[in-house]
Amino acid sequence: MVKSIKDVITLNNGVEIPQHGFGVYLITDEEKAYKAINKALEVGYRAFDTAQFYENEPLLGKILNESSLSRDELFITTKVANYNQGYDSTLSTVEQSLKDLRVDQLDLLLIHWPSKKRFFETWRAMEKLYNEKLVKAIGVSNYEIHHLEELISNSDIKPVIDQVESHPYLIQQELKDYVDKNNIAFQAWSPLGRGAVLKDPIIKIIAEQHNKSIAQVIIRWHLQKGNIVIPKSITPSRIEENADVYDFALTEEEMKIIDALNRAERTGDDPDSIYFQM
Repeated sequence: MVKSIKDVITLNNGVEIPQHGFGVYLITDEEKAYKAINKALEVGYRAFDTAQFYENEPLLGKILNESSLSRDELFITTKVANYNQGYDSTLSTVEQSLKDLRVDQLDLLLIHWPSKKRFFETWRAMEKLYNEKLVKAIGVSNYEIHHLEELISNSDIKPVIDQVESHPYLIQQELKDYVDKNNIAFQAWSPLGRGAVLKDPIIKIIAEQHNKSIAQVIIRWHLQKGNIVIPKSITPSRIEENADVYDFALTEEEMKIIDALNRAERTGDDPDSIYFQM
């Protein structure tokens, strides 16, 4: 049972990742970023998820570098942007990401979206970065089952993680079952459904029974399902609230009730649409 924001998931290569991390998508204003990231550190977050596409790697790197924490206390993830995919481009842009984030080694590097044209080129570059110990672990984001099957069958290294959109309206149970079976971690982006789930009347009832917010119940639901979760916010009070999910537990019946809300409803892009465009 999850007990603390310090709890970790062990990836298939032995690297440990905090199960509860902090996403920094759209956090580009320097003043707001300082407040948000420092508040996240204050309430116990140690894992930070960014991407080349977010255009905030230098800002995140600066703030984390100025904190009192040592590098080995932090877990930093970034992603290769769609426009940077390809063998040489991945190698050169990840080198820039390392500089921008002010680190010698990334904890986790992901492909942001599957690309049909550069499907294996990007992954081979990431395998090279992994073998050269510039990254501790490599994985993917927004990969469907067929993408994972193709990648695994034609690669030397299996991805450690698949980061996908997941929330009570988009559980992705078939995908989760597949990655669980293949020892690939399941990480949820948009874990609150970009706010779409925060008005759900059924979750509201469960939240009231625990004297918690709907957001806290959803994050707890993710954690108890074994998902790695990366909620984001720029509001200090919400950052603190989202971390305060370790003094209660959902019952098995409450978990099933939330599972039953699934609508297979995306708030983001369909990975296959991106796949065939790239």
